[in-house]
Amino acid sequence: MKLIRRLLLAAVAALLASCAEKPADNRLVVGMELSYPPFEMSDENNAPTGVSVDLARALGDYLDRPVVIENISFPGLIPALRTGKIDLIVSSMTATEERAQSIAFSHPYLRTGLCLLVSKEADAQSLADLDQEGKSIAVKQGTTGHLYAMDHIKRAAILPLEKESSAVLEVAQGKVAAFIYDQISTYNNWKRHSETTRPLLKPFKEESWAVGMRQDDQELLREVNVFLQEFRRSGGFETLGDRYLSEEKKAFQEMGFPFFF
Repeated sequence: MKLIRRLLLAAVAALLASCAEKPADNRLVVGMELSYPPFEMSDENNAPTGVSVDLARALGDYLDRPVVIENISFPGLIPALRTGKIDLIVSSMTATEERAQSIAFSHPYLRTGLCLLVSKEADAQSLADLDQEGKSIAVKQGTTGHLYAMDHIKRAAILPLEKESSAVLEVAQGKVAAFIYDQISTYNNWKRHSETTRPLLKPFKEESWAVGMRQDDQELLREVNVFLQEFRRSGGFETLGDRYLSEEKKAFQEMGFPFFF
């Protein structure tokens, strides 16, 4: 009996030791919506790829933490962050005062602005031209374009849609007067529907994208800010621009718009 007891105690001690030696979960879980090319998307094998994916993985390398990408719808990203399902948001998210009430943001890493995709036949040159009774303006749910429309559009109807592609199709088919979205997406959507749409790329509201995290995670916030500074200094953003946005970079420079990073 004494021998059996000693063996059992030894087994328990070994089990406790193995548990103590097991490293803590060091993964960096990053949330993004993989439906916003070329920033957040999936490749032909359904694996995450794009500007934000590369940026998140470079951050993971800097922090020496393996990165896990969670594909979450844009409106669900902040709730997922606040409940601990993810550690960071890297999803082309604009840092706004409203969002900053519930989460923390890093220093900005990209400049952009809200602009318009309109019907090719429309003679409108501004949002004010379109804010008229009987007209409808599409927005993507949960975006800053949606928030801007609710605050500034007084006469036209606002049509919130879950998917960017649905909003673009509404414009291409002449069902709505315009779609409010960011400059790069508007440019690319026009290229895909050049026969039926027209871009008004001059932004009527300038914005900046940043990395989102929980407000009590101040150490991670400091580390992310240092990383962004080093990544920019080493040419990382320039490389991402050349890799994913070479056509857009050239086009925007020719049109006199500053490039984004």
